Amino acid sequence: MTGTYDDRRAELLAMRGRILGAAHDIVQDDTDDSELSSAAGDQHLADHASEMFDREVDESLEENAEAIVQEIDAALGRIDDGTYGTCLRCGNPIPEERLLAVPYAVLCVTCKRDEERA
Repeated sequence: MTGTYDDRRAELLAMRGRILGAAHDIVQDDTDDSELSSAAGDQHLADHASEMFDREVDESLEENAEAIVQEIDAALGRIDDGTYGTCLRCGNPIPEERLLAVPYAVLCVTCKRDEERA
């Protein structure tokens, strides 16, 4: 494995740790906030709705974090098997600039653009 792959692995692992930490903080905040379940009868309807909305946003963020962690894990696997940096659709190299921006990218810029248009 080249130094570049070692650097990418370290970057991906650090990113994974930050995302898991942020997701843990969201879960911890939801667990610590018992106002919704314990005093829902005492709340104004708008306050209750606002808390429900906040929880839905938090759940969405948690799901997004889980998806990104899965993508990071897949990228780490591609580093291990030697396919990291190769577009899964066309087989061409993914440009370095794209991998710097999205280190877990699986598609080159052209294929990603085509996917988004479809």
